[in-house]
Amino acid sequence: MLVAFRWKTALPCAALLLALVAQSVYAADAKPLKVYILAGQSNMEGHAEARTFDYIGDDPQTKPLLDMMTDDQGKPVTADRVWVYDSASFYDKFGHVSGKLKVGFGGRTTPGELGTKIGPEYTFGLTMQEAYDGPILIIKTAWGGKSLHTDFRPPSAGPYELSDWQLKMYPKQEGHGIPKDFEQWKADKQKATGFYYRLMMEEVQTVLADPGKVVPGYNKAAGYELAGFVWFQGFNDYVDSHTYPYELGEHRYDQYGKLLETFIKDVRQDLNAPDLPFVIGVIGVHGPIEPGGKNKEMVLFRQAMAAPAKSMKNVVAVETAPYWNTRLAEIEENRNMIRYLPTRLKNKDRNTVNADGSMTEAEQKAYVEKLKQELISPDDEAFWVRAASNAGYHYFGCGKTLAQIGVAFANALNQADDSKK
Repeated sequence: MLVAFRWKTALPCAALLLALVAQSVYAADAKPLKVYILAGQSNMEGHAEARTFDYIGDDPQTKPLLDMMTDDQGKPVTADRVWVYDSASFYDKFGHVSGKLKVGFGGRTTPGELGTKIGPEYTFGLTMQEAYDGPILIIKTAWGGKSLHTDFRPPSAGPYELSDWQLKMYPKQEGHGIPKDFEQWKADKQKATGFYYRLMMEEVQTVLADPGKVVPGYNKAAGYELAGFVWFQGFNDYVDSHTYPYELGEHRYDQYGKLLETFIKDVRQDLNAPDLPFVIGVIGVHGPIEPGGKNKEMVLFRQAMAAPAKSMKNVVAVETAPYWNTRLAEIEENRNMIRYLPTRLKNKDRNTVNADGSMTEAEQKAYVEKLKQELISPDDEAFWVRAASNAGYHYFGCGKTLAQIGVAFANALNQADDSKK
């Protein structure tokens, strides 16, 4: 009886010992959680509807990308080892959602719920999953319509500084876009300055304090590794002619480059990661631009965005203009022309055929319809419905474009990681 008793009590003890040994071995072999931070404004949120994915397969060069994004039934895949914490949404910008990487973490419209869109995070995460056999966490902090000069202004940059043009014009309180109450504007600006930088850091630090709340089964013994930061922003700074006045000429956007360099330094310091790999997603709206061509202001802005990559270590600038869809751009231009033409004709716009007001309402309508048929073919209409889901400043909400951008960001970080091995 004594022997039997010892045998029975030894069983659970042996099982416990084996479990402890197995856990110890697992902890030793377990891969650390790789953490990537994706930050910026609306194009980092992402506005590509999943319904535009099918178009990716038309191009033999991107067909493998579609295969990575979809299963055997053609449905978008859910990642096995990638989780997302998403702070961003359009209406509920202070809420968040989290879970395994899938379609829906793009620009959300319902508080606390996934939507039907993707941003760069989708193919970024899928690409990282192919390159790393451990767990991955993407912390996404992006809010639409935010600037670097104010909203994401880094602490070390100090308070917002008015340009010489603003100092001259704002006290007059007259003119387009000039505040009517200069003192109230200064108070509001002081309150807004750096708000989203601080919110971004709060979100990141909250998640990193307990990654297990987002990643089930997170192994504390293996820990986590801050593996990279991707910055995809710029449109609100690009269009701000008050902060970046035209009178500065070729140096108009120099301040943006300096602010971005300070931003990178502050992020690394606040996260205690002095060598954190950093990717700058250089804005690609308007697509490739030939030297001396139109949109020279965009050329200047892209140069300012990419500048920190030339002066800082572990910083890479990734151009997104190559992924711009020129056919969609042409169709959008024609669609907009047709969209606003009836009003212009009615108002006798001097740049229209009805400058003298001689056209009847019926003639105006017929003219618009005829021009529409000439400018936008049925094939164009069908292509737009299939490939686009948003406007040009959001890369037309084209899944092919956003998917390629996400892969480009991931590849840039993976190349930086390989160079350290």
